[in-house]
Amino acid sequence: MKTKKQIGIWMDHSSAHLFELTDDSNESTIILSKFTHKDKEHSLFVKGESLMHNKERHQQAEYYKKIGEAVKNYEEVLLFGPTDAKVELFNILRTNHLFADIKIEIRQTDKMSEYDQRNFVKEYFKTPG
Repeated sequence: MKTKKQIGIWMDHSSAHLFELTDDSNESTIILSKFTHKDKEHSLFVKGESLMHNKERHQQAEYYKKIGEAVKNYEEVLLFGPTDAKVELFNILRTNHLFADIKIEIRQTDKMSEYDQRNFVKEYFKTPG
């Protein structure tokens, strides 16, 4: 029986923690957004609000693209976390035909420790036994 490639991604607008569901791995991968709070303050006060929003949009698009590159290798994806970042990413992925055959689910959660994130992913993908 072939096992499905599954991944859970806890994310907000600043970081994404990727948990591949395998028996032999307790590692997670972290993807960081380049747009930090410090960048936001600098852009807002030095360059103006319009430029700050443009820079933020561009860097968020890069952030979502990196996550999308990782998602392409899986059959089932769980996006979860406390912000709307997961919904924004979901909407971007759904408009791209490369992700048409990937089952992507969204779950709202609070902030979680890495341990809780890993357990959430394991419980979500657990098959009835």
